Amino acid sequence: MQKTLGLALGSGGSRGIAHIGFLQALEEAGIRPDFVSGCSMGAIVGACYCAGLPLETLKEVALSLKLSKIATLNINPIRSNGLLRFNKARQLLEQYLGNITFEDLKIPFSCIAVDLAEGKVVELKEGNVIDAILASSSIPGAFTPAVIGERTLVDGGILERVPTQEVRDMGAEVIVAVDVLGDLTQKQASPNLVDTLLRCIDIMDTRLTQRKKRSRARYIDLWLEPELGAMDQYQVKNLDFACEKGYELGVQYRDEILALLEGEVPQKKDRRLSEGAQA
Repeated sequence: MQKTLGLALGSGGSRGIAHIGFLQALEEAGIRPDFVSGCSMGAIVGACYCAGLPLETLKEVALSLKLSKIATLNINPIRSNGLLRFNKARQLLEQYLGNITFEDLKIPFSCIAVDLAEGKVVELKEGNVIDAILASSSIPGAFTPAVIGERTLVDGGILERVPTQEVRDMGAEVIVAVDVLGDLTQKQASPNLVDTLLRCIDIMDTRLTQRKKRSRARYIDLWLEPELGAMDQYQVKNLDFACEKGYELGVQYRDEILALLEGEVPQKKDRRLSEGAQA
């Protein structure tokens, strides 16, 4: 009997468009996940996929994105606790997904955010999907935090960039993690306050992710990183490049994923994790 497949799609802003190409390569090989977990852009792509939105449609929409199509400036960013708000992103998502709930999804899905009051990761898997994925994507300082119930939530990537534990808890037997951010690239220091804040978050996030990847190696079957070079996750450009690199990654590893699902690749976990860290 074939094993169940879980995909953990990591955060990464514009670099996260690579998830679409990766999913497309798997689908062409007849590979469909049984479970998906996502964070930030990985949550948005993952939710749209699990809702049944065709990948060609998702790709078309994603490649036409501009910042002006997804966010507007807050008049008073200090009071609003963020420079931008996701009102246009919500309208765009509602156009394709409607008022969808987690129970409506065709593939079991969850995403993560960080609770500002409790300072911990929150798994979102009930209620309105669009509320959840926008909360998972609310980068501190850049976007106004999301409020769901009594919780004030921000981007899950602060503490859990690639939600492998969540997809494991969902029941996945084979776990494939896609980390579109990879290792930290060198970047010139900026005098801009928001740029400095985001850079500090990136530094802490990268080091935390590296530690988690090592500590979870025993149950992560593949940790994959598309070759996106110095592409800036905070700039909405080079989206076709990201999608192409995600597709190349999927083509490169889909045979190995198929073998894992058939239980044909024993005793190779450490090698695959090592290769994924270099990809």
